[in-house]
Amino acid sequence: MSQPRNAQSSTSAAPRGVICGVCGTESRQQAFRAGAPEQAPDLDLRPGQPVRGTMNRWLQQCPHCGYAAPDIAQAHPAAAQAVGAANFRALLNDASHPPLARRFLAWALVLEETGALHAAAEATLHAAWTADDLGKAELARSWRLEAVALWRSGPALDAEQTVRVVDALRRAEEWTDSATTARTLLRDDPPEAVAQVLMLELRLVDAEDTARHSVATALPPPARRPHVSHQRSVKRGEGLRGWLKRLFGR
Repeated sequence: MSQPRNAQSSTSAAPRGVICGVCGTESRQQAFRAGAPEQAPDLDLRPGQPVRGTMNRWLQQCPHCGYAAPDIAQAHPAAAQAVGAANFRALLNDASHPPLARRFLAWALVLEETGALHAAAEATLHAAWTADDLGKAELARSWRLEAVALWRSGPALDAEQTVRVVDALRRAEEWTDSATTARTLLRDDPPEAVAQVLMLELRLVDAEDTARHSVATALPPPARRPHVSHQRSVKRGEGLRGWLKRLFGR
């Protein structure tokens, strides 16, 4: 009997002992390797199925100190300071946040402490995705706005990041900011595919549509190449594993 399509798309090695790079505690952790998504990503680059359903395996977390990362055996020197901070401890104990969202937010706090603000924005957006899945609209909105603030606090945004900011603002019902950001990028004469996505975003803003939409909506077949998202996010021969590593700032 053949495996379900979801099972073929990603693999998880058997759990192994991993020593936390922050506190030195050993725990059993599972390494995750993502396969290629079979469906187009959302406009904010959340991957399509079957990878979409594997978010609970994207990060490891130390059961002792709470450090979360794609590989907790590796830690930036500033990670220990982040993990020991009061806001980090408060986050771990905040039962109002879904456990998986807390894991992504914990990683975001570490990234922010190390100065990787754009990567912290990615991790915060991932927390918003978990809220989407659980129907927690207010949490999703809040975390999207936090992600936008982190993106804008870091280095100058490229076209890909700006498109994702536009989408996050739209889905957070920040209609004016989303439309203004989209029109500003359009004035820079971006590539045609980027412009198509931005025009879709503007139509969605006009309709006050907060729903998720896929890249395929803006770029119908045979243009399976997405806007700038696929041009940079899944490089030829890189595969989604490499894309996820880039999203995680690794």
